[in-house]
Amino acid sequence: MTTRRWPGRRALVVALLDATLAGLAYLVSFYLRVGDAILTWPSQALWGGVLLFVAIAAGVSQAFGLSRRVWRYAGLDDVAAIGKVVVLTHLVFLPALFLVTRLQDFPRSVLVIDLFVMAAFLVTPRLLTRVLRERRFGGVLEREGRRVPVLLVGWGDAAEAFVRNLARGDGAPYRVVGVVDDRADWQGRQVLGVEVLGREAALESVVEQLAGRDQRPERLVLGRTEDDGAHVRGLVELAGKLALPVSRLPDPRRLEQAGTSKSEIRPIEVEDLLGRPQRVLDRSGLERLVSGRRILVTGAGGTIGGELVRQIAALAPAHLALLDNAEYPLYLIDLEMTERWPRLSRAAILGDVRDRLRIDQILARERPDLVFHAAAFKHLPLVEVNPNEGVLTNVAGTRVVADAAAAAGVAAMVLISTDKAVNPTSVMGASKRLAEIYCQALDVAALGKSGTRFVTVRFGNVLGSTGSVVPLFRRQIAAGGPLTVTDPEVTRYFMTVREAVELVLQACELALSQPRNEPGAIHVLEMGEPVKILDLARQMIRLAGLRPGEDIQIVFSGLKPGEKLAEELFHGQEGPVATERPGILLARPRTVDLAILARALDEIEETARQRRTADTLSLLGRLVPEYQRAPPTKDRRAERA
Repeated sequence: MTTRRWPGRRALVVALLDATLAGLAYLVSFYLRVGDAILTWPSQALWGGVLLFVAIAAGVSQAFGLSRRVWRYAGLDDVAAIGKVVVLTHLVFLPALFLVTRLQDFPRSVLVIDLFVMAAFLVTPRLLTRVLRERRFGGVLEREGRRVPVLLVGWGDAAEAFVRNLARGDGAPYRVVGVVDDRADWQGRQVLGVEVLGREAALESVVEQLAGRDQRPERLVLGRTEDDGAHVRGLVELAGKLALPVSRLPDPRRLEQAGTSKSEIRPIEVEDLLGRPQRVLDRSGLERLVSGRRILVTGAGGTIGGELVRQIAALAPAHLALLDNAEYPLYLIDLEMTERWPRLSRAAILGDVRDRLRIDQILARERPDLVFHAAAFKHLPLVEVNPNEGVLTNVAGTRVVADAAAAAGVAAMVLISTDKAVNPTSVMGASKRLAEIYCQALDVAALGKSGTRFVTVRFGNVLGSTGSVVPLFRRQIAAGGPLTVTDPEVTRYFMTVREAVELVLQACELALSQPRNEPGAIHVLEMGEPVKILDLARQMIRLAGLRPGEDIQIVFSGLKPGEKLAEELFHGQEGPVATERPGILLARPRTVDLAILARALDEIEETARQRRTADTLSLLGRLVPEYQRAPPTKDRRAERA
């Protein structure tokens, strides 16, 4: 049986209000029975009865936890509880009054009248609070379902929608046995009939307490949609010790629109483990940036390019051109545009960013106001063994697009870069750094002119992108393991593709809305804290309902050629500078003379086209002095986590 205790200050106020309403109901009932005679009625029978009735009503209300129920979530469960309180109060009051007054001068029919008056006085303010809050009446007649026991961790809009949805039918698939929440004034109270059992730090003891009541939950469910990755990782770690799976609730708007059959909770995804709280975005600024403008996205079929296309399409551009060298990915993103934005003016264009004539023709025909350059070779091991191709696409291709953008009078070209360009140890990283250098030089050269702005945006790994570690781990888990981690100490920065693209657009809007006070500065997206890949592997195994080291093994394969233990977002000479946009920093520019750089790029492009690999690598090292090829690493494939 649940231990009852007097609640906090707010619940005490509710208890006093309920007692006052009970006393008032008693007097109203007496008046309805005797009329104006109440003014001369014997005090012992009237006022003595009032005091006794209020005392009994307060005690019964406390026993049923009425004061701990949150009014703004009042529903049918609260009405049922009030009904029990009213009936029991009168059942106790009648014999108690008999012992005190022998019912002298007490009209027996007052009790019958008061049953209805007291119920109305206690129910009405609660339901009015709920109706006024929601501006509708339909949600108040709800009752809790009875099925799979779940414990909510935190209470938010998603939890509220979930509990209400479960109450809409007898076939509800889950039964909420309680909630843990850190709000001090909620401790010991009830919300929508769900008891607040303690704070999140006491989760283990709460689960033990529920097990003692024979109500042990079968899973934990995150009750808020805005929890950050660190919080979710800690919860998954603790849930593993308790042998409980962790789930997340659907979007509350979808829950409100769905029937009981749609109340299915969803498993925690790796994006939940690594995500951060939603940043406040300048939506009006993004609309001003895109709306009514003609836009070209290179690499439109890739992970970043595709998300750029989606977010730009949602902001109502005048025209959207999708450029990619890979036919099938381009077909897929163009098909998605047809289905989601059928009226959007657009063009799907096959073309190679290395082809200067083709790119010049495309920009002359499409007449873009903005160019987002996401086309690149990014798979580090493949570029490492194909260095000429990496240089031709990442360096020469970027130069071709940038020169064409300047010649076409484009307002801004945005280069998508990577943290691997900082102190690079790989051909991919060094080639992206050289692309950064060229765009920086172009932006500095345009200082004082009204020409094209060249905006470089640098960030780390994007979750779920093609060739990244997360899809690899998913395939390995599906195959039964083992999971391959290059080194137990390797760390990486992670960001969801949605957040990365939102900040890319914000960076472009920021650059165009301000004077060129930092020409050539690189916009660096704040990535939070780096994540240990070994920890990520263990967490993904747990999310699959398995035990790392037992059900699925983790083995170490050694760092790949060109791979670093830890990536960096800033070079030592770049000193981060804060901007007025949350989540975006500036790296102080390190620039070179454009004419000298152009001659050097002519030379490295020539060696790459002639496939003179040694000369290409030598020139790459000269143009990016901090580029140091990583030495061979120990083969660790026999080692296990």
